[in-house]
Amino acid sequence: MAEIQRFQLGTIGALTLSVVSSVSIVICNKALISTLGFTFATTLTSWHLLVTFCGLHVARWMRFFEHKPFDPKSLIGFGILNGSSIGLLNLSLGFNSVGFYQMTKLAIIPCTVLLETLFYRKRFSRNIQLALTVLLFGVGIATVTDLQLNLLGSVLSMFAIVTTCIAQIMTNTIQKKFKVSSTQLLYQSCPYQSITLFIVGPFLDGLLTNQNVFAFNYTPNVLAFIVLSCLISVSVNFSTFLVIGKTSPVTYQVLGHLKTCLVLAFGYVLLRDPFSWRNILGIVIAMLGMILYSYCCTIESQQKSIEAASLLSQVKESETDPLINVEKGTDNLPDSVVAKAPGWISSKDQHV
Repeated sequence: MAEIQRFQLGTIGALTLSVVSSVSIVICNKALISTLGFTFATTLTSWHLLVTFCGLHVARWMRFFEHKPFDPKSLIGFGILNGSSIGLLNLSLGFNSVGFYQMTKLAIIPCTVLLETLFYRKRFSRNIQLALTVLLFGVGIATVTDLQLNLLGSVLSMFAIVTTCIAQIMTNTIQKKFKVSSTQLLYQSCPYQSITLFIVGPFLDGLLTNQNVFAFNYTPNVLAFIVLSCLISVSVNFSTFLVIGKTSPVTYQVLGHLKTCLVLAFGYVLLRDPFSWRNILGIVIAMLGMILYSYCCTIESQQKSIEAASLLSQVKESETDPLINVEKGTDNLPDSVVAKAPGWISSKDQHV
């Protein structure tokens, strides 16, 4: 029970860290992009990953975690795929309307559920499906406005959805398959993600903004916000791998939509962004879906823990009770038990 409680506390801590750091970096990047005019999102992400790697390298040098190498092919493929998904999401936002981009992000959850059901035989209960439906409906009301379709934007969105789903599923699968922690996986995959984005980032940003990232006027204010954004990104990247490793890709996407609602709320309260009754209604419905999803996951997790504990106790009883082993015809009894059993029976026959 103590181990289960530690796991639950660790999961709550990971979720909290993810929410706080993500909301913080969104506010920081919004000021950087909207106020200071630094619109090079993909290149900025490559810097985030590079700073994250440097920070983790220092942590490894200080022995905060142990380096654990594993299959290099899986690692390189995962790093490139993860970096590509980030670039494709940025392209999707650049070639689509904001409303269609929000629909793209909403489609990641059902796509992830579909892939896990088809390839991993994972089952999602009706309560979980209902909670996800309520959540997506609420987020859709709060965020989706216009839906302007175009062929190139739709193709980019489709690739962004697929690569994002596969990358997040791989994050969970690799951690369990190779028994590496979120820190170890992030440390080893960061260079490949960073290199991928650093190569394609300036090209994509130039395509979307018609500006050159290297010719931008880096004032002290811009540099200060870039440094702050990079520092916060260490926590964002670490918490992302931590949440997916401790929970699931679907839970991480649910958490992402919660962050969206919080960002909308913070934007209205702190930055006085435009807000309407539709945003409020959508956020309320999404929060209800989030609460319902959390409740269903908690109930199912407790049921699985009880079933596992019951099965473990039955196995231990069957291993320790010699009479049960005799009835089952087990030959793995201690010599003392085997020797005593015939004597007990023969003495009983004598009394008869």
